[in-house]
Amino acid sequence: MLKIAFATADGTAVDQHFGWCRRFDVYEVDAEQARLAETRELPSAAEDEDDKIDSRLAAIADCAVVHVTAIGGTAAARVVSRGVMPVKVPAGSGVPELVERMQGVLRGTPPPWLRKALRTRGTGPAAAWSPA
Repeated sequence: MLKIAFATADGTAVDQHFGWCRRFDVYEVDAEQARLAETRELPSAAEDEDDKIDSRLAAIADCAVVHVTAIGGTAAARVVSRGVMPVKVPAGSGVPELVERMQGVLRGTPPPWLRKALRTRGTGPAAAWSPA
C-alpha cells in the first residue's frame, strides 16, 4: 500500500496550496483498495518560509505522493528530495476521483518514479507522524 496525501480543507476536494494548507488527508492505496488512513491537521503556516515548508514536509514524509493546487519551486524541490512526488491538480479536484485515478495507474504500468516508490515505501512499516 502506498500513502497518498491530499491538501484539502474539507476532505472532499483538493483545494489548498502546499505552503498554506492546514490539513492533509492521507489515504492508503493499492490497485484494488483504498482507505482514508488519517487526517493530519497542521498549525497555521509560519511566516518563516523554511519553517512553513518543514512543518508540511513532516506531515507527508511517509507518503509517496502529495496532491496540491499549487506549490512553490523551493518547496517542490524539497518535497521531491524527500522522495515525495508533488502533483498539482486543478482546485476542486475530487479526492475520490483522484484515488480512483491512482488505482488505475497502479493496475496498469506505473511510471518509473511510482515503481520506485512501490519498492521503497510500499512494503515496510510507515513512519510515525505527529504535529509540530
